Amino acid sequence: MAGLDFAQLVEEYYMPLYRFGLSLSRKESDAFDLTQHTFLTWATKGHQLRDPAKVKTWLFTTLYREFLANKRRAEHFTEAQEDAQFVKPPHVSPSVVDAIDAGIVQQALHALDDRYRAPVTLFYMQQHSYREIAEILEIPIGTVMSRISRGKAEMRTKLTDLAAVDVRKVISMPKEQRP
Repeated sequence: MAGLDFAQLVEEYYMPLYRFGLSLSRKESDAFDLTQHTFLTWATKGHQLRDPAKVKTWLFTTLYREFLANKRRAEHFTEAQEDAQFVKPPHVSPSVVDAIDAGIVQQALHALDDRYRAPVTLFYMQQHSYREIAEILEIPIGTVMSRISRGKAEMRTKLTDLAAVDVRKVISMPKEQRP
């Protein structure tokens, strides 16, 4: 495309795409591969995009599709069980919230089920709209809203559990070693 410079696209979207790939794959090497594949696909097929305003959505959709394709290939070699139970999360007290740090949040995000992790990451970390997420993941907007809601609930539970473990570690430390 005449109006879209490849180097500018890489500079603007590399890190957001890499972070999205990392949140999906949970492995730096896989995130790197997903991001590289996305830009390779842009280099070979990007000229087909008719609306330059949709380049961001196109790139994220391409990365997500590659992630799903890789996952499908990997499932041929492993067995996966899906447990779709929804459990209402407990109330998170302010003291637990104060004990949470970025590492715990990232750990909880990576522990989310794939179907929730992608929309939660796209919404909260990449600031995509529901409509953009629906296009990227190729699911209805209502499903996006539902998965974000359920993902947030699952995150609350995981954060409460992880923060409680972290607080117990701090309490068990000698006072002079505590942060």
